[in-house]
Amino acid sequence: MSQDRYRSRVAELLSVADVAIGGQRPWDVQVHDGRLYRRVMAHGSLGLGEAYMDGWWDCERLDEFFTRVLRADLETVIKPLSDVPRIVGARLFNLQRPTRAFRVGRHHYDIGNDLYRCMLDRRMIYSCAYWANATGLDEAQEDKLDLVCRKLGLEPGMRLLDIGCGWGGTAKFAAERYSVSVVGVTVSREQASLAQEICRGLDIDIRLQDYRDIEGEFDRVLSLGMFEHVGYKNYSSFMDIVRRLLTSDGLFLLHTIGRNRSVTRANPWTQRYIFPNSMLPSAHQISRAIERRLVLEDWHSFGQDYDRTLMSWYRNFELHWPQLKERYDERFYRMWKYFLLSSAGGFRARKTQLWQIVLAPRGVIGGYRAPR
Repeated sequence: MSQDRYRSRVAELLSVADVAIGGQRPWDVQVHDGRLYRRVMAHGSLGLGEAYMDGWWDCERLDEFFTRVLRADLETVIKPLSDVPRIVGARLFNLQRPTRAFRVGRHHYDIGNDLYRCMLDRRMIYSCAYWANATGLDEAQEDKLDLVCRKLGLEPGMRLLDIGCGWGGTAKFAAERYSVSVVGVTVSREQASLAQEICRGLDIDIRLQDYRDIEGEFDRVLSLGMFEHVGYKNYSSFMDIVRRLLTSDGLFLLHTIGRNRSVTRANPWTQRYIFPNSMLPSAHQISRAIERRLVLEDWHSFGQDYDRTLMSWYRNFELHWPQLKERYDERFYRMWKYFLLSSAGGFRARKTQLWQIVLAPRGVIGGYRAPR
């Protein structure tokens, strides 16, 4: 296919999403290198993202560009042959097996606490905030943490397990506000080190540990933004582990991004550059994993709040870029901007969701009433 035909095909596809090449609207694309069209047709979303990182194209509002592209289902139209090995590999192998558990920690969460301090709220909570009544990111994240604690019915003296504890903000909040004892686990050395510092003096034990190696018994278990790293081959065993760790009258709160349909792998660009060996679960996959293991007590969906959260992170990232660029180069800047704004577009397009799910080993006697 000639270069002009590649361009015509890409332009035709983008027109379905009301996006123009060289247009004047904020979501239109400006192409700086004509090789872009063939790269996109040959490598799909991976080629599109890598071309952006290489400076081959720009868009004033990437979030709006992706909202339109995803609403038009364009990601399902281009199916490059280069995706085949990744699809086959994800089906044949357990990409999230224990020997690979710490890879995402090294690749993503260990890149620099300075970046996350600048981008996140004051508690460094790296998951969707709750904007029902909040006007700012700090307030929205605190409202989310309090909502989680109320859903779990935390009481003084309870033992709480935080699977994927991040930098310790959730553990610290629960220990200080609800007087519980907390064990937090993470696969990131940088997170564990800072979390231990942040939680010093409190009844909190931060561990650098894979969830499969946790022992003990807990009154409550929570996991905020970690299930995306578990992988579909491990969903059932994850629920088995949670059930084993919970007391018979305990509760588990799962806070996770989700997809509208079941897949077995992540977006290729995200997989390579942001979250290796990660993927988003569907409601069907989660439901199958909890069947005969845990009782579903509540399923709360508020994916629209992640759009607002991501845009807040992006504004913070842009605001602090002058100081961050001393450590991170221009290619990283373009990669991180693409990551945050394409993710926001996914939630705005309603292609990705945010769920908080409350589960119990045997169901709550008398019924469960979920706070909102």
